[in-house]
Amino acid sequence: MLKRSGQLARVLELPFTRALIALLVILALGALFNADGTFFRWDTHRDMLRHISRFGILACGMTIVIIAGGIDLSVGSVLGLTAVVSALLSIHHGMPAWVAVPLCCLLGLACGAVSGALIARFSIQPFIATLAMMVFARGAAKYISEGKKISQGVETPEGFQYLDFPKLYEFLNAKILGDNIAVVTLVFLLCVLVSWLLLARLRPGRHLYAIGGNEAAARLSGVPVGWAKVLAYAMSGLFASLAGICQAAQETQGDPEAGASYELTAIAIVVIGGTSLSGGRGGILLTLLGTLTIGYLEKILSINAVGEAGRLMLTGAIIVSAVLFQRGRK
Repeated sequence: MLKRSGQLARVLELPFTRALIALLVILALGALFNADGTFFRWDTHRDMLRHISRFGILACGMTIVIIAGGIDLSVGSVLGLTAVVSALLSIHHGMPAWVAVPLCCLLGLACGAVSGALIARFSIQPFIATLAMMVFARGAAKYISEGKKISQGVETPEGFQYLDFPKLYEFLNAKILGDNIAVVTLVFLLCVLVSWLLLARLRPGRHLYAIGGNEAAARLSGVPVGWAKVLAYAMSGLFASLAGICQAAQETQGDPEAGASYELTAIAIVVIGGTSLSGGRGGILLTLLGTLTIGYLEKILSINAVGEAGRLMLTGAIIVSAVLFQRGRK
């Protein structure tokens, strides 16, 4: 009996178990505070997944960086930059998806790689390096767009005209499998799969865990610390660019202000999932649970007509409570 109790206690101490319990508590609250049966309709869950997907995509990259012992404050601004570039290429220049998407991904990858290089080569603190990239990317987005939203409506010598809606955006806004799941949600799940393969199945993933656990020991063991850090931040930038394309498609425009404070939501998702901010511990499946927890929390508050001020305060309180619970603090 005591042996079984000890095994149960060890299971309950696992980060995955605690993240799962936090999600189940949120779901129970949704069923309890159910406005006119809204929570039990599938379209409520489908729309929640569609809304939270871009934050989940950001959180995938943030997870990789945090496991390596870093932090990336630039993801929101890189999202805004790639949203603007995506809208320019797809809407104003009519480029096909097979050209526009790789170019935007390369832009995000480059932004992340520059941050990683600054950290690895010049030993700049991740907070400072990514803060600089955050400011630079936001400025670049405003410079490229001239401070305006890039949309279908444009001024021409003949007057105000509407450009054609890009097929890429139509595809990302579509719902498949009988209108039961949004394409952007599948993009998020694909990012989860890629992150899982990197962290759980490939050698660079083991290097990232080693660096986050003890960088000095990893370096002595022959781990290419510099290259691994560049890889982590490059992946974060890549995922931010994908989130930017999805954001532009959902809003049908490229907004230079898009992504403001998104990095904070991404960090909250990672922490609620149970990945340690000190690095070396965690995983992408925990981030998936954290994404669902935040998504359902926001949706439940929304369908119960909780005002924005109340939602923000309650969300902050629940985030702190969830983190303390998962860490076993009393």
